[in-house]
Amino acid sequence: MTSDSGAYETELLLRVRSEATRAAAFDELFIALRKQVFGVCLHITGNTADADDALQETFMAVSAGLPRFRGDSRLSTWVHRIAICAAIRVVSRRRDAADVHDVDPPSRGGDPVLASELAAQIARAMDQLSADHRVVLSLFAVDELSHAQIAEILGIPEGTVWSRLHCARKRLSAVLGSAAP
Repeated sequence: MTSDSGAYETELLLRVRSEATRAAAFDELFIALRKQVFGVCLHITGNTADADDALQETFMAVSAGLPRFRGDSRLSTWVHRIAICAAIRVVSRRRDAADVHDVDPPSRGGDPVLASELAAQIARAMDQLSADHRVVLSLFAVDELSHAQIAEILGIPEGTVWSRLHCARKRLSAVLGSAAP
């Protein structure tokens, strides 16, 4: 869904709430947001298996919560909030287990060993960020959301987004800088 999709989201919400069109509208919602939500979950969790778990938790919670959704925010914003919470829960459960990353290396050509090494370095560096910093950095750098959109999704002031993003970049740079050969 794009930033110009407010009317579409309102219409979709009406269809989701209607008994007659609920299943088809929920499927449409899932298809529209699946990739974005998975991306957010992947960048928070650091691996595809945990991101899949968070994605599933997200849409189960969305399905259960839609009848109570008041519409105080956009539907996509509400779904992103749920996804962030689900991904953070998955990470906190994983912290008790062995910390293994299976982040797929970038597929932009070049040496796959170096790409895999870089992906592993970035995953380790992201792990050293707090959940708040990891979420803001992922939403900004990966999902390319604006500061205002991130503030709305997280329910925090825009200035806090700027501050967290600055701190996250600084910390990530320090960690990656110390990992360089």
